[in-house]
Amino acid sequence: MQTINKDSCSKLESSLEPSAVYECKGSKFLGFVLCSSELDSTLSSLRAMYPKAVHFVYAFRAYQGGQIVERSSDDGEPKGSSGVPVLNVLRGWEMIECGIVVVRFFGGVKLGVGGLVRAYTKATQQALESAKNLGVIVPYVECWERVVRVRYSELRATHYRIKKLGLRVCREEFEANSVMLHIQGNMEALQKLESICKSGC
Repeated sequence: MQTINKDSCSKLESSLEPSAVYECKGSKFLGFVLCSSELDSTLSSLRAMYPKAVHFVYAFRAYQGGQIVERSSDDGEPKGSSGVPVLNVLRGWEMIECGIVVVRFFGGVKLGVGGLVRAYTKATQQALESAKNLGVIVPYVECWERVVRVRYSELRATHYRIKKLGLRVCREEFEANSVMLHIQGNMEALQKLESICKSGC
């Protein structure tokens, strides 16, 4: 499985530059790659940025509670002509924690269901190819969480070890004599950190 590098993804979302522009019989399709968790905010931003667009089609795949969750929307296009083709491309690429929004500007010529399927498929493929060429797409590593308690005197050294192992601190809880660190990352790195901390963090 593959996913979107979160650092690169935040840059894509803040710039709101399309990863792909596909044209068919006057209609223009802009493809945007994003982290699935940013779908709602990105959709709102795109609707404000492109008020003349007629459709904001999307699909995403996310990992929740041990299973893959999928969603798509035709946003007013004929049923099954747009959202599902976008989702099918995400499935074919084995993308996870990833979404695509395709913004359509109508060019005056109706494309028919078959034409729409081809256009949305092409825009999605081009957006993912562009993201891949930019190094935005990376192998998916399932993220786990562990909680580690460290003394204040060991906090700086522990942060260094966490970074070195490719982990990240998602939350800190400060207590009287120690700090509870909520750490996320792959299981192997978390187990290494736990082993180090047992022998004195």
